[in-house]
Amino acid sequence: MTLRDITEYYDWFAEEHRLTAREGQLEFVRTCDILSRFLPAAPARIVDVGGGAGVYSLWLAERGYEVHLIDATPRLVEEARKRSAASARPIASLTIGDARSLALPDDSADAVLLMGPLYHLIDAGDRRQALSEAFRVMKSPGRVAVAAISRYAAALDGIRSGRATDPEFMRLRDRGLRDGIHLNESKHPDYFTTAFFHRPDDLRDEVSAAGFADVRVLGVEGPGWVMPDFSDRWNDHALRSDIVHVARAVESEPSIVGASAHLLAIGRKA
Repeated sequence: MTLRDITEYYDWFAEEHRLTAREGQLEFVRTCDILSRFLPAAPARIVDVGGGAGVYSLWLAERGYEVHLIDATPRLVEEARKRSAASARPIASLTIGDARSLALPDDSADAVLLMGPLYHLIDAGDRRQALSEAFRVMKSPGRVAVAAISRYAAALDGIRSGRATDPEFMRLRDRGLRDGIHLNESKHPDYFTTAFFHRPDDLRDEVSAAGFADVRVLGVEGPGWVMPDFSDRWNDHALRSDIVHVARAVESEPSIVGASAHLLAIGRKA
């Protein structure tokens, strides 16, 4: 992984709008649901590492949290700055930074969110360093939430979208299933960027190895995101409610967690 790969991708990809379109809406609703149940009460101090354009940071700030956003992509940090300036409850600070080396003192946060770094760090040592930094800056007791992309997300998306006719996608998919590494060397605009895709047990083990206790891995979207007519169903109130209900009902069921596109590991610093 090179930081340049990631920043170049987010320089043109509209990440700031991803959670307001298609299955991104389900990801946002479910992530907020999980965080609402897990985070300490406001006005706790939260560090949002990989916070991008500030979607979750602003959601938390609106609920009375003191939120500090850090992201490696200057364009997204600037977008978050603009959104924060227009908010009645702005983000406390916005910084360009690297998850592997946080410019924060020890024991300075009540909770740390890693909502993107782990799936852009394809080297296991880099992922360990990012988790170690989160542990370092967190108070005891403190809470951590770590997002990952499921090992099976690309394969399921390929079935949904009929991409089996594209040899480039098949190559990406098969390598991802084999070792979790996703290298979009052709820079196909629909095939994401440099990433690592986790199996649920591997994510739990990585977060636990960093020193966090009581680590659980939850499926975020559940199985509903794979439906080709997802947008039509999401626009129907009853069907939307059912998609969200099922996702929550099976979020910790080991046999189906990996069917979610995104995983969320939650844990605590004892």
